[in-house]
Amino acid sequence: MKTENMKIRENRPEEGGSDRICALIHLDRIEQNMKEIAAGLPEGTAVIGVVKADGYGHGAAETAAAIEPYVSGYAVATADEALELRKSGVSLPVLVLGSVRDSRFRELLAADVRPVIFEEETAEAFSKLAGEAGIRGSVHLAVDAGMSRIGLKPSEESLEMIDRISSLPGLFIEGLFTHFPRADEEDKAVTKRQFEDFRNFAAQVSELLTKKEQGRKKLICHCMNSAGIIDSHRMPEGMEMDAVRAGICIYGLYPSGEVDRNRIRLLPAMELKSYITYIKEIEPGTAVSYGGTFVARRPMRVATVCAGYGDGYPRGLSGRGEVLIRGKRAKILGRICMDQFMADVTEIPEAEKWDTVTLVGRDGKEEITMEELAAQCGGFHYEIPCLIGKRVPRIYVRDDKKAEAALDRGGPTEEKRED
Repeated sequence: MKTENMKIRENRPEEGGSDRICALIHLDRIEQNMKEIAAGLPEGTAVIGVVKADGYGHGAAETAAAIEPYVSGYAVATADEALELRKSGVSLPVLVLGSVRDSRFRELLAADVRPVIFEEETAEAFSKLAGEAGIRGSVHLAVDAGMSRIGLKPSEESLEMIDRISSLPGLFIEGLFTHFPRADEEDKAVTKRQFEDFRNFAAQVSELLTKKEQGRKKLICHCMNSAGIIDSHRMPEGMEMDAVRAGICIYGLYPSGEVDRNRIRLLPAMELKSYITYIKEIEPGTAVSYGGTFVARRPMRVATVCAGYGDGYPRGLSGRGEVLIRGKRAKILGRICMDQFMADVTEIPEAEKWDTVTLVGRDGKEEITMEELAAQCGGFHYEIPCLIGKRVPRIYVRDDKKAEAALDRGGPTEEKRED
């Protein structure tokens, strides 16, 4: 159920589409992915929905609303992302996974947002501001179990620090977490060792806090990410702990090619669509795009597509990538421009101006995935949706018919096509 005061960007297809490029976000697929994730977890294990980087480019507020029935709270990377979620109407707990400047604590306390703590001076600053506000703010402790990024080492010295900061007024240690850097690999040996270190440390911290505060709420321990959720049958028993953090899997992408894709079936939530704006015939010897890196060796039919790296479509696909037009693959010719690129439609004679062009997604029996784009441009498939720019409207749909309607309405009218 959506929170009643959730303020979602209502970019509905019936209210209009895009005249050059759009990202179709299939909310029904996001919900189906969450059902798959929840079905594979032990009873009583909570799910923290990771919606950082504007929901990996899919829209943080919209994703948060779609997954609300399945999660106990949300995780983001920055203070601003957390505050934006609160402004959108999110009422469930929000955890900031990255470091936050002390100067932002006052805002986070007012919005009941949980920051991450792993340094004593940071804890003292948080405690001071909480005391001034007359409230007790919740925090999660970050543990470095092998990522070498942020967090305190699982050691006796760290236990002593936790003992001290747990006595600070205005501060409540609600959770403890870590992140495993190699959970998406087929060989789980390193991850298993790191989990044992974290589990042992978590038990010590929990015992310490329980002794200090009788009747306190259970310490929420979480370490399992998308790779762990998908490969939980390969992981140590009990690695789900109190909660798991579902990130990239929410959006229908697998963390790597080494996880077991047969266990959880994910549906890609984003499709990237554009249009043909012009078709021309070129002769042998004609150069295409900047630098003339492509020169026709034969007569060709070339389509101009109104999308480019200014929209976040990778320039690295120049001369390598393909798009889908009329259910067929068309090769990108020459360099991708900021706002446009050219594709070969010589073998697609039925292609015409204002046809939909699929940059990512399915058209008929053909499909282009984020993984394919990343492989062709030398990038990482997580990057692709995150880098889709703000000038690309997100159109939220729950069935394919509405998606098609959005694209049909997105292009110019028939009268405009004649101009």
